Amino acid sequence: MFSRERKTPIAEWWWTIDKALLSALVILLLAGVLLSFAASPPVAERLGLGPWHFIIRQAVFASLALPVMLAASMLPQRAARFAALGVLVVFVILLWLTLRLGVEVKGAKRWISFAGNTVQPSEFVKPAFAVIGAWLFAESMKQKGVPARTLATGIMLAIVGGLLLQPDIGQTALVLATWGALLFLSGISWLVIIGLGAAAVALLFAAYTVFPHFAKRIDAFINPESGGHGTYQVDKALSSLLEGGWFGRGPGESLAKKVIPDAHADYVFSAAAGEFGILFCLGLVALIAFIVIRALLGAQQQSSLFARLGASTLAIQFGLQSGINLAVNLNLVPPKGMTLPFVSYGGTSMLAVAFGMGLMLALTRKKPEERMVTGLPAYRSSVLSPAE
Repeated sequence: MFSRERKTPIAEWWWTIDKALLSALVILLLAGVLLSFAASPPVAERLGLGPWHFIIRQAVFASLALPVMLAASMLPQRAARFAALGVLVVFVILLWLTLRLGVEVKGAKRWISFAGNTVQPSEFVKPAFAVIGAWLFAESMKQKGVPARTLATGIMLAIVGGLLLQPDIGQTALVLATWGALLFLSGISWLVIIGLGAAAVALLFAAYTVFPHFAKRIDAFINPESGGHGTYQVDKALSSLLEGGWFGRGPGESLAKKVIPDAHADYVFSAAAGEFGILFCLGLVALIAFIVIRALLGAQQQSSLFARLGASTLAIQFGLQSGINLAVNLNLVPPKGMTLPFVSYGGTSMLAVAFGMGLMLALTRKKPEERMVTGLPAYRSSVLSPAE
């Protein structure tokens, strides 16, 4: 099946896929299942559910996510682009329908219900936008006068508008960062970069003014002694990080994680520290860093501008989401409600990340004629050369 001489699709996929990157992603997926055993039983018991409730669901989601990632990684670049376009169209529509038909949780409408299961459309919008945005930016770089970059910006605004109305500040920031990464990779002047930085600060101030729940989180982060929104989980998460020491208290022995409401989701990293220690968590961070760096290096070896932009943007998006989650757990930024990819509990998030990572694997595959390619052309004034 995997013989070099046999020209089957699976054999071709096997000899062109980045096996180290694929292995790292599978290990991270399995780590999420492992940590569900440690973090989720106390949460399930507090909710009146069986201790195995979240463990079973996490295992089911992981068993679905793996074939999704593998299937997406087998797509040729053209097919990957069309798959991303289909997902983007469907889930942007669902994103706006959520405002009217969505399930309201804690004052926000971010989920829509299907046959008893809830789906968060924004999770699928993120990787799909990264790929379609990369394609549009690549087209604008190759063909001067084509308004593809303007179209990408219009799509971004349509997504951001829906997210702000939910409201979801964290996902909004991630979509804006994805668009900013595409701008940077496609080559813009430092003057524009400074202007965008100033605009980002202005947007944060506007969000603080307009959204009371966001303002409460910022106030509690700046002045924890005042109490308020979000300080309880952060305090318990920090206690879990501290109590584990270097090697942890052992599986099931952490005390702080038993009182963290979202120990299985947003604060799974803190729960892992209490159970398995700081060294385990450092290994988890190293694995995430390896995935991001390996994907960026693989992107540089592609001759297609679209593949370079798409794979790089997906890697940056994955790294940013992971970094935000870790920073929240370490109390370096206010709580964002951002999952740790493949590790935190959540079916929509896991499947969406699997789709995005599958596309990243597809875009970093080596074509037979590209195996002698070792890097990008000279950088000149832009990060990615428009020449193909």
